[in-house]
Amino acid sequence: MPKVVKKASSGEIISHNYIVYVSQFKEQILPDGFPMTTVFGYGGRVFSKITGKIINNFRRAPGATFEAVRGVTMNVQWINNLNGPSLLPVDPTLHWADPNNIGMVESSSVPPFPPGLTKAQIPVPIVTHVHGGENSSVFDGHPDAWFTEGENKIGSEFITSLYRYPNKQNPTTLWYHDHTLGITRLNVVMGLAGFYIIRDPKNPLDIPGKILPDKRHEIPLVIQDRTFNIDGSFNFPNVGINPDIHPYWQPEFFGDTIMVNGRTWPNLNVDKGEYRFRILNGSNARFYNFKFSNDMEFFQIGSDGGYLEEPVKLNSILLSPGERADILVDFSKITSGKKLILQNTANAPFPSGEVPDSDTVGKIMQFTVLNCRPIKKLKLPKKLNVIPKLTPDVPKRTLVLFEVAGENGPLEVLLNGQKWSAPVSETPVVGSTEEWEIVNLTGDAHPIHLHLVQFQILNRQLFKVDDYSTKWLEFNGEPPLNHPTVVLPTEGYLVGDPILPDGNEGGWKDTIRVNPGEVTRIVIRFAPQYADPDLVKPGVNIFPFNPSSGPGYVWHCHILDHEDNEMMRPLKIITK
Repeated sequence: MPKVVKKASSGEIISHNYIVYVSQFKEQILPDGFPMTTVFGYGGRVFSKITGKIINNFRRAPGATFEAVRGVTMNVQWINNLNGPSLLPVDPTLHWADPNNIGMVESSSVPPFPPGLTKAQIPVPIVTHVHGGENSSVFDGHPDAWFTEGENKIGSEFITSLYRYPNKQNPTTLWYHDHTLGITRLNVVMGLAGFYIIRDPKNPLDIPGKILPDKRHEIPLVIQDRTFNIDGSFNFPNVGINPDIHPYWQPEFFGDTIMVNGRTWPNLNVDKGEYRFRILNGSNARFYNFKFSNDMEFFQIGSDGGYLEEPVKLNSILLSPGERADILVDFSKITSGKKLILQNTANAPFPSGEVPDSDTVGKIMQFTVLNCRPIKKLKLPKKLNVIPKLTPDVPKRTLVLFEVAGENGPLEVLLNGQKWSAPVSETPVVGSTEEWEIVNLTGDAHPIHLHLVQFQILNRQLFKVDDYSTKWLEFNGEPPLNHPTVVLPTEGYLVGDPILPDGNEGGWKDTIRVNPGEVTRIVIRFAPQYADPDLVKPGVNIFPFNPSSGPGYVWHCHILDHEDNEMMRPLKIITK
């Protein structure tokens, strides 16, 4: 990324400043010899320090990786240079950005795609969210803070396109992606996503080559599934499962090709040594259960919100959309020339859908072990981090995931039976610690993501789905609800004992897998990760900004097709 460094008079770095353009271009995603693919991507310009002239233009999809330094503010000017139509089907029967103010139109008024409805396809709005970031809501990428080329048209919550990221939270692997209301799934498929890594120069674990592998052996991997047309373009569903209601929308997009860092089924030549892979599930809806073809073990050292307390030995790892895993893989004992496949064994939809085809979406990428001397292995400490135990200090929230049935499948999936536009119901007090009990009444697993905060998983527990669902509907009526949800306690419907989280779920999380037939309980502290637990109290703000100002935050399912069709709700932080 192009960067200007601002320093204090003492020489201390106080900010990194970037200008990032979003534009349309072609990229070689398929193997060489196949057609290039038109994408939306992030890019910028590199200027000569001597002449001040542009010496290089670059752009990528997925976008380049931000390397943030903990405690050093990053200012990013986001610029929308998309001056053509969306190349994927914008469904104007959904609640979406709607820059031309056409309203939510009837399905009968929407022509087949292509070409679709012109006033829905152009212009293309964008807004960028740093997923997992502790940022002011002004700079969080609110779904209604979108803007078009030249900021000619802006969303109702737009304030600025110059974002300020304080980077005070724990060192970790975050990511950035588009978050525009109702078309996030389309803009992300087109390429608008990338890594955002925070490093702490005061933490020995975060200095490449000191304890963990050096930069050459540390590789971020964003895993995404796509489908391609013969001409190399992305193929995305353009006929809905209930076309009389939503002409284009389908509940989940599953591609038939796996893409890693913007290339399909790549090979990575590896030395005989240890590698650090920061893995991101950047897919719209596909879950992945990663394992190596030789079933070898590896260590997970980090999760969404930073390092785990201790390394966890695994031979597979399950990631839902939006989740990250920081792992160490040792190739030193693998025979030179050996080829290993990183495989995927997760059903789609997860957990009860189709088994992945071992020749296509059942394999992620290949590793070829080079004929070289083994690299000296670094000693991994037993203790990586200290994570405080969170204790709720306000009443528990019970929230449900509910699917609205249509003739051929779901019409929409809702949080607590309410649409995006329903009155705000989640209004935690800054500094408070809450337990959220999420009751999944649907047949699929959902990755639930909260903006602003990292949280901890408490446990999961089976419950009597049909009995609870029947009583909940008696209390509330058929969703979508136009009234505040009546809470139905889960006591009396629970089955067996609580199930503790998996060992690699013990750290800070911002996205959690909520399984069908289970109640998932998380504990959320509405204060920074780094806050002294003794100083965290309801009504006391320790964030370096006012989290109650600006447009507010959101919580949602990170299956993007669900998020784009009402499975997202406002999250307003209040002060006493």
